[in-house]
Amino acid sequence: MSKKKELKIRWQRLIFEGNTCPRCSSTEKELEKAVSTLRQALSPLGIKVVLEKDVLSIKEFENNPLESNRIWINDRPLEEYFGGNVGQSSCCDVCEPYECRTVNIGEQIYETIPSEIIVKAGLTAAIQLLNSGCSKNCYE
Repeated sequence: MSKKKELKIRWQRLIFEGNTCPRCSSTEKELEKAVSTLRQALSPLGIKVVLEKDVLSIKEFENNPLESNRIWINDRPLEEYFGGNVGQSSCCDVCEPYECRTVNIGEQIYETIPSEIIVKAGLTAAIQLLNSGCSKNCYE
């Protein structure tokens, strides 16, 4: 029996005195939806979806606020799956005076990362997982 492949999704955000910003809170809800969708879609293909949630301390956040609300899929930043980049904008009193991370894909700027974007990146990563170890004759 072959070993099950793993799709790892890692997300980190600031939590300060038990609070996070609305942007991170909304992204967490979207992330949960995306992980549920990916688990249903990828389980029959032998891919296990693993979600890790990391907390940034206030000190880590102050040193680099753009590390908050960051998602990696199989150790690759989410925005790289779309040729996107990272931006920043004002957020809320939890984050002030710092600006928080946005993800820019094409003309669209996302403060909250929608589940559809996470699912698309996850499916792309899953295809890469399925193709890894595949010789040139896999599709013949």
